[in-house]
Amino acid sequence: MEEHSQHTGSSEYKRDSMTLVGAVSMGTGVMIGAGILALTGQIAELAGPLFPLAFLAAAVVTAFSAYSYVKMSNAYPSAGGIAMFLQKAYGKGTMTAAGALLMYFSMVINESLVARTFGTYTMQLFNVSPNSWIVPLLGSGLLLFAFLLNISGNRTIGLFSFIMALIKIGGIVVFAVGILWVAGFSFKRSLANAGESTSAGFIAAMALAILAYKGFTTITNSGSEIVDPHRNVGRAIVISILVCVVIYFLVSIAVAANLTLPQIVAAKDFALAQAARPTFGEYGLWFTVILAIVATISGVIASMFAVSRMLAMLTNMKLVPHSHFGMPGGIQKHTLVYTLVIAIFLTVFFDLSRIASLGAVFYIVMDMAVHWGILRYLRKEIGARAPILVAAIVFDAVILGVFLVVKASRDMMVIYASFIGILAIFAGERLFLQKYRKGEA
Repeated sequence: MEEHSQHTGSSEYKRDSMTLVGAVSMGTGVMIGAGILALTGQIAELAGPLFPLAFLAAAVVTAFSAYSYVKMSNAYPSAGGIAMFLQKAYGKGTMTAAGALLMYFSMVINESLVARTFGTYTMQLFNVSPNSWIVPLLGSGLLLFAFLLNISGNRTIGLFSFIMALIKIGGIVVFAVGILWVAGFSFKRSLANAGESTSAGFIAAMALAILAYKGFTTITNSGSEIVDPHRNVGRAIVISILVCVVIYFLVSIAVAANLTLPQIVAAKDFALAQAARPTFGEYGLWFTVILAIVATISGVIASMFAVSRMLAMLTNMKLVPHSHFGMPGGIQKHTLVYTLVIAIFLTVFFDLSRIASLGAVFYIVMDMAVHWGILRYLRKEIGARAPILVAAIVFDAVILGVFLVVKASRDMMVIYASFIGILAIFAGERLFLQKYRKGEA
């Protein structure tokens, strides 16, 4: 463990300070937010009437993906998480830095997705259009609240995440089972005027569904703090994914039972609130919106905590540039500020569909880099099986390729933004590392 302690810092990362339950709460806290609230409608738009199955198919792909993270976490638990995994495989070079930054930005993108979802659902109570300027304003306000809570201290984050996870998981299960019960477990509505599902649309929908599961990766950032990390980090990842599979499928079939596909697509940014209306009327709307508010608030708080720590870790590893900009305090407080600014920018200038698409592209590219690094350099060292790693890479490549083709026919802005973003990250990191190493010489 000496190798990791140099990056973790004894004052910030307390060994055995997080239980298995706490780790699962954090993972599900990040996952169950915009993942199900905002993406259900977008996934239905791409996959058609089979959209509940897209969540299950994505769970299978996520299981192959999680294999790499479980193996690495069991072998090298640390606060560095994915950054440490990439460094183990590629060394302290451009690939490690760029891959870790892709993960960082995909997590910040997810924060803005959750924040904008908060605004969209809240406005349903006042019958305000999701295109109103009030939506990004509310989202930005939530991000600022999460920032203030995080900067005040880390002690309450774990307990808050656990309580909020229980509330939102319980609430979402009640929502889904209640709607299914009243609907008589019938799916005639979603099949009405549904049209046909295309294989390309279904596979592209899986890219967004994978985004709904990616929060499990934040658990790897707490490897040095979880009790018995060589066993419990992997367990926490598996349990978090299983919990989300059940919840996502329950919610998607509940929405399918209560709305036609055109209705789901028309209300894609607030599909759950719309699904509650036919069965429970205004009471259902209020319940769903309050549930969404709880889920999004807790999701942003948990995510900002994990994301800022990841950027602080990259800074300590000398993999990214850092400037205090005259701010007082330590590096993690500065990274909280950077995270807040980027997330607010995305919340204000991008809609939910584009934010989700950008996050999916960044995450899948990073995911492939992790699998390839393990397959090429670490497979024997950590006892990973090559066929599973190859399958994970192939799944990612096929899903990303199809997603980009489908998006190219609908919204080229996503393609341009993704390409420019990835190119800027790799080029910027290469220049920074060259300059930094010259300065060290």
